[in-house]
Amino acid sequence: MAHAVNAGARLDRLPISSFHYRIFGLVGAGMFFDGYDLYVAGGVLASAVQSKFSTVPQNLQFISLTFVGMTLGALITGFVGDKYGRRFTYQINLLIFGLASLAAAFAQDMNQLIACRFVQGLGLGAEIVVGYSTLTEFVPPKTRGRWLSMMAFIVVAGFPATSLLGYFIIPNFGWRPMFVIAGVGSLIVWYLRKNLPESPRWLESEGRMEQAETLMQAIEQEASGGKPLPPVVVPAPVAQVAAVDLIRPPLLQRMLVGSWVLITINTLIFGFVIFLPQFFLRQGLTITNSLAYTLVLSAASLVGCALGAYTSDAIGRRWSIIGASIVTIVAGYVYARFDATADPAIVLSVGFILVVAIYVQTAILYGVYTPELFPTEIRLRANGICNTFGRGATVVSPFIVGALMASYQLPGVVWLMIGLVVVQIVVVWAWGVEPRNRGLEDVAAATA
Repeated sequence: MAHAVNAGARLDRLPISSFHYRIFGLVGAGMFFDGYDLYVAGGVLASAVQSKFSTVPQNLQFISLTFVGMTLGALITGFVGDKYGRRFTYQINLLIFGLASLAAAFAQDMNQLIACRFVQGLGLGAEIVVGYSTLTEFVPPKTRGRWLSMMAFIVVAGFPATSLLGYFIIPNFGWRPMFVIAGVGSLIVWYLRKNLPESPRWLESEGRMEQAETLMQAIEQEASGGKPLPPVVVPAPVAQVAAVDLIRPPLLQRMLVGSWVLITINTLIFGFVIFLPQFFLRQGLTITNSLAYTLVLSAASLVGCALGAYTSDAIGRRWSIIGASIVTIVAGYVYARFDATADPAIVLSVGFILVVAIYVQTAILYGVYTPELFPTEIRLRANGICNTFGRGATVVSPFIVGALMASYQLPGVVWLMIGLVVVQIVVVWAWGVEPRNRGLEDVAAATA
């Protein structure tokens, strides 16, 4: 099919300008509060149990229903985003999330809080799918890994932010202010994000050529600053694909890769990292010391994302994923052998390395790799389905983690993580593609 607008080629040859930073800021602001609320459960649930507001089974239900909501949100938003556009979908999910966060702050019992959390989950699941996919369609291929990994950095910054605020707020004021912060911040961003443009790539894929052309001219004018732009390198025509092509090779293999890596990283984060405060409590630490330990390890998440931002463009996505996976296996094995109360320095040192390795994968798998695997016309649907499998796995992982902790303590949890990562290495090695320094249309052409 001839491309009348060539939005992809024209976007890819633009110099980095205020336009790119504006898009990054508008998308990133919402993604930050998404990340903040992803990690708020650790401190909130530890406090809720200690204050008798909830029980351990209720905490597991809280986490599980969060992921049920995120699973549904990821699936629904994939189809809505491809049908009605990135901008419309992004605004709706942030509004849902913000209002549900405020409602959670005023929950009168744990059942009400769990119900609010389910609705929050719908917005959280949608935000991750549409946020990364939207930015993917705007940034140039030579630095796309860096831009998207830094978006993951913004999301993960919610982890230390939540840990830091929780350390000061929860022991003194309880857990409710944590949800107020998320709700108010999200609604402010929802108002500001009215200026987010639609994706020209999506408009062109929908046959809305006039709108795509008008928008592209405005973007080129803003990005060029009146200076001449490099010539457009028109890619070879690529046949459009439909949703049914996702169950046929080679997109089927990409779906398997995308689904498994998201199952793995979701379980690593929400079956291990988010449970850190409760792991430390079970090992005999106080709530204050537990939150302090978690704050130290949370700093490693930012280091991991920054490292992922560098390696994704420097050595490529596949080698970064495989290398970080190997470090995860080694550090996880060592970490499981020590007790937090007996060997705090070793636990924090090895734990720091382990969390860094996990978040190198987080930055690349969430933000960079999965959205790149699929053509524009089905990107959100495919990414949404992969995230659905990833989130679906975490619906049951809290119960699996709880059972492993009861029977085998922390080593049992770590061995589960190691097993998932071993399979991830095999899948990425066998079927993974390398999108580094390639335009999205070039990556899509390999599926034809």
